[in-house]
Amino acid sequence: MASKNTSDTLRFTRVSPVTNVLFNGVMIILALVCIVPMLLVVSISFSAEDALREYGYRLIPRSLSMEGYGYLFKQRETILGALGMSVIVTGVGTVLGVVLNSLLGYVLSRREYKLQKFYVWFVFIPMIFNGGLVSTYFIIAQFLHLKDSIWVLIIPLAVSSYNVILCKTFFRATIPDSLIESAKIDGANQLKIFFEIVFPLSLPVLATVALFLSFGYWNDWFTSMLYIDKPELFTLQAYLNRLLGDINFLAQNAALLGVSQAQLLATMPKEAARMAIVVVAVLPIACAYPFFQRYFVSGLTVGAVKG
Repeated sequence: MASKNTSDTLRFTRVSPVTNVLFNGVMIILALVCIVPMLLVVSISFSAEDALREYGYRLIPRSLSMEGYGYLFKQRETILGALGMSVIVTGVGTVLGVVLNSLLGYVLSRREYKLQKFYVWFVFIPMIFNGGLVSTYFIIAQFLHLKDSIWVLIIPLAVSSYNVILCKTFFRATIPDSLIESAKIDGANQLKIFFEIVFPLSLPVLATVALFLSFGYWNDWFTSMLYIDKPELFTLQAYLNRLLGDINFLAQNAALLGVSQAQLLATMPKEAARMAIVVVAVLPIACAYPFFQRYFVSGLTVGAVKG
């Protein structure tokens, strides 16, 4: 009987060779769409400026050069300061976000909590609607007085409805109620239950949330554009965005500034330097991803299937 059920399952889940080839082809195309632009950026960062002007962008550089990274070395104090700020914001924000999202998700996963349904809706509604940019700016800059402080780069992104619901679904599906009740009988309070029992058993979802948060913090430049005027608080992405914006403005308005195009090109960062900054910005988070991958996949799978 068991073998018959197994054979039936295999028959219904079997994929034909043609379909398998099509699926693999689509996956290869999607992978190339993601990989080729990054390879092109790396190639440009190692290309000579003269070769770029003559031949344009190429996956294989016509002439290798370290000019782009030489520009970064000349600007090392500013870039290293921005890089350090990005590391601090990402590290502190990720740790704070994991704790806050998991705590709130755990509270919402407890059916015996009297206000559970109210807070579920309280968390869910901002996923669909938000107050808009004007009200957000007023609250953060005028009401909370976080403008031009490092906390404005951390607090607004620390908690999101999606991460809270992901944690709630994981806790509800994975942590048995009998385990919580046994801890209560032994005299443990809720904080002790969470940090000593639930937290260690929740590495997949915690790693998933940490990955989402670290990507969000590391790639965020919009918050700096809105709330940061002090150069020492610029993150690497904000510095890159400001640099590219200044370059484009100067290139488009050289005549109005009384500077010739040749003089402007001689002093502004070249194309290779811009791409080198992109490589430096992307490399740390790309290196961190493989360490989160196995937890990331299992965390999403449990939340999606059992939620």
